[in-house]
Amino acid sequence: MTIPNPAFSTRVCRYGAEALREAALLIRAGEPVAVPTETVYGLAADATDSQAVAGIYSAKGRPSFNPLIVHVADMEMARRLADFSPQAERLAARFWPGALTMVLPVRADSGLSPLVMAGLPTVALRLPAHPAMRALIRESGRPLAAPSANRSGSISPSRAEHVLASLNGKIRMILDEGPTSEGLESTIAAPEADRIRLLRPGPVTAAMLEEASGLPVITGLDSKADNAKIEAPGQLESHYAPSKPVRLNALRAEKDEYLIGFGLMPCHLNLSVDADLREAAANLFAALHVADASTQERIAVAPIPDEGIGTAINDRLRRAAA
Repeated sequence: MTIPNPAFSTRVCRYGAEALREAALLIRAGEPVAVPTETVYGLAADATDSQAVAGIYSAKGRPSFNPLIVHVADMEMARRLADFSPQAERLAARFWPGALTMVLPVRADSGLSPLVMAGLPTVALRLPAHPAMRALIRESGRPLAAPSANRSGSISPSRAEHVLASLNGKIRMILDEGPTSEGLESTIAAPEADRIRLLRPGPVTAAMLEEASGLPVITGLDSKADNAKIEAPGQLESHYAPSKPVRLNALRAEKDEYLIGFGLMPCHLNLSVDADLREAAANLFAALHVADASTQERIAVAPIPDEGIGTAINDRLRRAAA
């Protein structure tokens, strides 16, 4: 693997046939490339190449006990990597391609790098809906491990410029296809025989999982013991964090605060004037980036209803404030 040279600047390339070919060549050479998905921008590398996967951990400064999501182009590729129960097949039929990641038993003959699973007997799999990520998987001919394309623990990137601000000089290329549509990382669920365990809330809500599977959805997000093993990305207590302190459930800004609002209220920047939770989710990380770059010393965020995708927004905000 080529070790990135801190002297070079990362190139931002508009997504297209030529940029896609170049990105696939970098992937096959063992280098990570930033690429958009419908959720956030991901830092993608060949999930079967341990040196390439190590390059993701190195560029992000990510702890090696934190597993990675593997992205696939189709169900055929997915079934080569993991064992699908009838429950998993039902969820895949309903939500793939899309913003659901499933934690499934990894196949012994998957060929995946052990670094992807972080020592677990399971792999987190997603079939993304974004054409750029799907095309890169097909063009490179590899399943792609791809956490968010930012320094570990910091605000996730929903635009190419967020990636550049965080990883310039650490990766060679960013494929730019504009802002992401969902704005929050995928939902992560572990389907079991008699229930679905929700490991990270996201655009696919608990109610949607319950309706599609006919099984109860167990969250248990707040009951994890401090020493419990991380089962999936996004479970660290402090995550998605700006460089400034964050105060939640704020109805007005104090004098040194940048206030991110929701609904009709005085604020510096509003996630959704119409109090639309999906619009707020799409705008959340971009708003945190703007607030973090402001001259105010602290960030305040208005109350967000804890329902539907609001549960996922509040999950990210709690970890940002931790």
